Amino acid sequence: MRFYGEKVVRIVKPTLKDIFDIKRVVEPYVKEGIILNRDDDEIAQNIRSYLLAYNQNTPIGVGALHIYSTYLAEIRSLAVDRAYQNKGVGREIVNELLKEAKKLDVKEVLVLTYKKEFFEKLGFIEIGKEAIPDKKIWADCIKCKFFPNCNEVALLKRL
Repeated sequence: MRFYGEKVVRIVKPTLKDIFDIKRVVEPYVKEGIILNRDDDEIAQNIRSYLLAYNQNTPIGVGALHIYSTYLAEIRSLAVDRAYQNKGVGREIVNELLKEAKKLDVKEVLVLTYKKEFFEKLGFIEIGKEAIPDKKIWADCIKCKFFPNCNEVALLKRL
């Protein structure tokens, strides 16, 4: 449990009953095209990859660590309720996901984002999109309304 100003935030591994809370946090960003829409079944299949942040019983942040290989993982679906941005919630979620990646012995963590500076502060470095595995492009990027004219930046952190 962490304190942010007067707010108490706890970060938990969600269960299937928390799918609605995950979708509630990401919904504004999905509508803007910043985060890919994932249906309930896809979230359920990947529920173990998610972390969910709460202020009391209100979901305020979410993030997931998607494993691609024995070497590479991706932080995706990172979202923080706008009322809680710039309070360390996103940073805490990312740090917890990086701890999990280290426990799994992942060597590199990828992120595609519009918030380059946020991730650079956490030790990520920008890479060319040509370095992104094809598996990512054809599994996720092709679903995006901005594909192939994406303005996201690819960043990588070596663990």
